[in-house]
Amino acid sequence: MKKNLRGDSVEKFLRGGYTTGACAAAGVKAALILLTTGEIVDDVEITALDGTPLKIPVAGVEKISDGIRAEVIKFSGDDPDITNGASVFTTVRQIFGDEIIFRAGVGVGHVTKAGLQLPVGEPAINPKPRQLIQSVAAEFNVGGLEVEISIPAGVELAKKTLNPILGVEGGLSIIGTTGVLRPMSEEAFKNSLVPQIDVAVAAGFDELIFVPGKIGETIAKKIGFPEGAIIQTSNFIGFMLEAAAQRNIAKIILCGHVGKLVKVAAGIFHTHNRVADGRLETLAAYSAAEGLPANEVQKILDAATTEEAAQIISANHLERVYKKIATRASLRAMRYVFGKLQVKTILVDFAGNILGSD
Repeated sequence: MKKNLRGDSVEKFLRGGYTTGACAAAGVKAALILLTTGEIVDDVEITALDGTPLKIPVAGVEKISDGIRAEVIKFSGDDPDITNGASVFTTVRQIFGDEIIFRAGVGVGHVTKAGLQLPVGEPAINPKPRQLIQSVAAEFNVGGLEVEISIPAGVELAKKTLNPILGVEGGLSIIGTTGVLRPMSEEAFKNSLVPQIDVAVAAGFDELIFVPGKIGETIAKKIGFPEGAIIQTSNFIGFMLEAAAQRNIAKIILCGHVGKLVKVAAGIFHTHNRVADGRLETLAAYSAAEGLPANEVQKILDAATTEEAAQIISANHLERVYKKIATRASLRAMRYVFGKLQVKTILVDFAGNILGSD
């Protein structure tokens, strides 16, 4: 809740939108309306899987040589979704039987790794969007259908997602739990990271390397850790440790920049700087415990970054402090999950040098 200049309460309402799955379902409905009535519609109404009514504009619908193709423009509302504004094309073809067969067109990927919601080889059209499309098709007595979904921009957009890590190749996934897209919550983002663990488990890994970002990932690869075992955690280290413990992972190696992982040594498991910091204070405390003079400790506390603090530690030949911090980070991480898995830690700097590990 925010206040305006008069002190009155002003609440900011974020606009919702609809998922790529809902776009595809709307396209199917527009295509089936044209098929059964000959009418070309500008919008359609569908009911999301949670009962929410959605009225979705249709950019175009036309008969093609072997079916009907509809275009719907993805609208994400105030959610920072990379597919916002992308065209979702749905091509509907009648086939024998009464089943719906799903196909991946341009920009929609295929599953290449086990551990996701779909078998290897399937188009990356998730179960809930399939269910939504099936419910829309059930409104029309048209028999079997082949539904092909294409997102031409998806080939490039997919490179900005976790799809390459998860084993979805060739484009985006058609996703959505209900069809309604609400502005991205922290919980939703955290849950989007967990499938990485499931894919790694399905590939046979019981030792995973957790990296908060690209620096840790680069170092982990240089060290020689298998790529399939490297898991992006973002700032949600504690959440991901719990997810790993629930899946009976035997061992986790935390590998990342000292500025992130020093927080874990201080018992901070959501590492975004707006949530909790303490980087310099932790470095200062451990350096003081190793004998750093008070005036040098103050320099660490006055430093602008952990990289600057690292220069002070190096100038005082106290590099051994990093092993102490790594050991403490591992201990705090194991305590966080009540000893359900083993944790080791590797600290690195921006240049990719390993500062210390346990």
